[in-house]
Amino acid sequence: MRYSIPRLVIAATQSGSGKTTIATGLLSALREQGLVVQSFKVGPDYIDPGYHAMASGRPAHNLDSWLVPRATLPELFAAESEGADIAVIEGVMGLYDGGREGISSTAEIAKLLQAPVVLVLDVKSMGASAAAIAKGFRDYDPEVNLAGVILNRLGSKTHEAMLREAMREIDMPILGALRRDDSLHMPERHLGLLPAAENEQEQQTIDSMGAAVAKSLDIEAILHIACLTDDIEVPERENRQAAKKCRIGIAKDEAFSFYYPASLQVLEYMGAELVPFSPLRDEQMPDVDGLILGGGFPEMFAAKLQENEKMREAIRQAAAAGMPIYAECGGYMYLLSSLRDFEGHDFAMCQVLPGKAAMTRKLQMVGYVEAELQQDTILGPKGTTLRGHEFHFSEDEVMGARPFCFRRMRNGETYEAGAASGNVLGSYLHLHFAGCPEAARHFVEAAASWAK
Repeated sequence: MRYSIPRLVIAATQSGSGKTTIATGLLSALREQGLVVQSFKVGPDYIDPGYHAMASGRPAHNLDSWLVPRATLPELFAAESEGADIAVIEGVMGLYDGGREGISSTAEIAKLLQAPVVLVLDVKSMGASAAAIAKGFRDYDPEVNLAGVILNRLGSKTHEAMLREAMREIDMPILGALRRDDSLHMPERHLGLLPAAENEQEQQTIDSMGAAVAKSLDIEAILHIACLTDDIEVPERENRQAAKKCRIGIAKDEAFSFYYPASLQVLEYMGAELVPFSPLRDEQMPDVDGLILGGGFPEMFAAKLQENEKMREAIRQAAAAGMPIYAECGGYMYLLSSLRDFEGHDFAMCQVLPGKAAMTRKLQMVGYVEAELQQDTILGPKGTTLRGHEFHFSEDEVMGARPFCFRRMRNGETYEAGAASGNVLGSYLHLHFAGCPEAARHFVEAAASWAK
């Protein structure tokens, strides 16, 4: 099938150049003009898409060629862009940065989707060198369609005029010019921006971003570039969704918010009815046949999680009864016996998995991993290989055999990871079920079997 989807990529020379602010502002500005906008984020990021959703009014999706097979991404992109007037894709790090051999880099995704790239340049304290950088990025890979630049953090009219002249000399279109404005800064914590689930009052800041972008970017030129893209051709989708087999509880609140919407959709396609609940506020578990506890920031809400003893006891009882429970990163920490926060205070957690977690001031791991199951689990039999991502400041101390063997893709280092007990499995691994549908099927079938 062929899909006509106007689209463009907002990229940057490096992290911290302002692409999230500009991408979010562009989503808000386009929505304000009455357009239906679908946003995407390159890479495994959970937090930026939350702000995208606040700006666009639609769930944001991730595009990652490590977590999801490269050949599957155009199909995912087309499916999630259905009904939208334009798709805006925010890049990750610098344009050409990614995993080994450029996997899941912004440039790779842009080429895969045949999408033009708009490069954000942080020009603070910079003159004609900005043009040299832009020319280098354009020439580095001729297959990347670098359609223009946005000058960010300009200091004055004179500064802007100097840069415009330099860009004219290399025939580089300028699609926007923004002055320095610290009021558009989003609050941060140790994993990056504060999650949107905790920061709903920032809607006013997003509105301000939209106003600044509408004023400072050439929206008409950007829309023209997006509309010049070729059609995307993808295989015709099968609409055969399995009949409902089970109900799966999804932990969703300020402490647990790291989920890929398309990943959860795979569970629904396999026959699961998803039921959100809050480990922070709910005293009872929903009537479900399985649980998924995603990542997030349990360390910031450890006292409240400890205080909700009724929920912790309900999860303990469910685990003891054999209910399939899968936990990632923050959810994994919640299932352990205890969690030590940054100040060294210990808090009781669910005591479902044998071990404890402790926050550190040092980033313990960030990057792609390949995980091999060392035993039969609710995600598949022994020997199953899964591709995932780790990003955490905490370290775990677990007693007994580890269910995973992780191999870091950056340096090939291998190590045992995670914990398992009965039908409970957890680790620091973040998965995208669109990239491992058989693991999703295995979990749904385990929940359906337990329901019977």
